[in-house]
Amino acid sequence: MTTAKPDLTSLPDRIRACRLCADRFAATQTAHAPRPVAWFRTGARLLIAGQAPGMRVHKSGKPFDDPSGTRLRDWLGMTEAEFYDMSRVAIVPMAFCFPGYDARGSDLPPPPICARHWHAEVMSALRDIRLTVLVGGHAHRWHLGTRAPVTDTVAGWRDHAPGLFPLPHPSWRNTAWLKRNPWFETDLLPPLRARVRKVLDGD
Repeated sequence: MTTAKPDLTSLPDRIRACRLCADRFAATQTAHAPRPVAWFRTGARLLIAGQAPGMRVHKSGKPFDDPSGTRLRDWLGMTEAEFYDMSRVAIVPMAFCFPGYDARGSDLPPPPICARHWHAEVMSALRDIRLTVLVGGHAHRWHLGTRAPVTDTVAGWRDHAPGLFPLPHPSWRNTAWLKRNPWFETDLLPPLRARVRKVLDGD
């Protein structure tokens, strides 16, 4: 009887090698090849669950390496060094690759096949998470199982704190939303930053 050899390749490396969506991406306006951005390690205490990399992140291979990341780090009260410290922070989007643009030049949504294929295994590997930050509606729907509008989900943040905080996406497109909802900055961000600090400091 032959015993199957265990897969000794790390989970992030297997994700980086994934080509499930090669044909899908080749058919987009950008006609790009997959480049999964896997930025996590077992032992992380803070999970940032995003949507999907944009073109800039696709090119750099570094999550939130754009103005949205600058805004998100401000919301969290984190330095860039803290944000990218994989020993403490896991960054897991709903799709690990840039989905491409549609015919109008807008970002396509994260392909659901990515989460179906990878997320159960990733979440199982991240056993030490103390705080989950959900960035954007796609992350809200998968992690919370909700179909509620983003505003309603974010406004109900107290129902999930202190272990989980739902946020809007930090894109410049949401600047008007932030102006219409000043409670986000005055009510939600202070306890979020306090919780982030407590988790990062190991308390």
